[in-house]
Amino acid sequence: MDALLSSAEEELYVLDCMAHFMVFMAACTFVTLLFENVPYGRYASSKYGAPVNARFAWFVQELPAFLLPLCLILWTSSSKTSLLPNRLLIAMYFCHYVQRSLIYPFLIRGGKSTPFASFILAFVFCTYNGYMQIRYLSHFAEYPVDWITHPCFLAGSVLWLVGWVVNVHSDHILRNLRKPGETGYKIPTGGMFEYVSGANFLGEITEWAGFALAGHSVHSSAFAIFTTVVLTSRAVATTKKLLLGTIKGDIREAFLLTT
Repeated sequence: MDALLSSAEEELYVLDCMAHFMVFMAACTFVTLLFENVPYGRYASSKYGAPVNARFAWFVQELPAFLLPLCLILWTSSSKTSLLPNRLLIAMYFCHYVQRSLIYPFLIRGGKSTPFASFILAFVFCTYNGYMQIRYLSHFAEYPVDWITHPCFLAGSVLWLVGWVVNVHSDHILRNLRKPGETGYKIPTGGMFEYVSGANFLGEITEWAGFALAGHSVHSSAFAIFTTVVLTSRAVATTKKLLLGTIKGDIREAFLLTT
């Protein structure tokens, strides 16, 4: 990238434009998701392309979010990585994507195939966002000397940690929702599922909201906004399905009691 742009100022301008474009795409996605669910998992549809194995899809589509930033850190002159706030924010990012790209896909049990279009879009997003976040943090982000004791950084770090734990724990609950050989409709319980139906989504939204607060940049904020739009839509759809399933279960139970 250094060879393509004439100055650091020009590259920072490009990174800023990327962030603003992501916010624009979040707005477009918000409108689209008013009429269509995100097409993966239980909402997968053949109209979005050939099916891709769920485990393979998750591994490949998330991998650029880990590998590209790693290359940026190791193979470019990362002038800002010696600064503690930058290191901590980069560590937050990598902590998520090490788990998401190298661990989570291999824990998936079954799962519906991902439509090819969704797979490609996720791959492109992870590449785009991975570059934007880590290039900014490793080459351009500048924070006050006492930033790690600033209320924004402290509160954001706590939010990130809570969100990460909730996300990972909720995924664990979902993976173990059914016993081997068991099928049928089941409502997740335990952890944050006792309070919200989409605890895994809430965890990730909280995680990146905390990252944005701690990072205090348009780049981290754009990521948090986009994540919130997509996962909120997914959470609403999941809640509707859970309510419908509960209503059907109550009707079935009432029918059995009266026959």
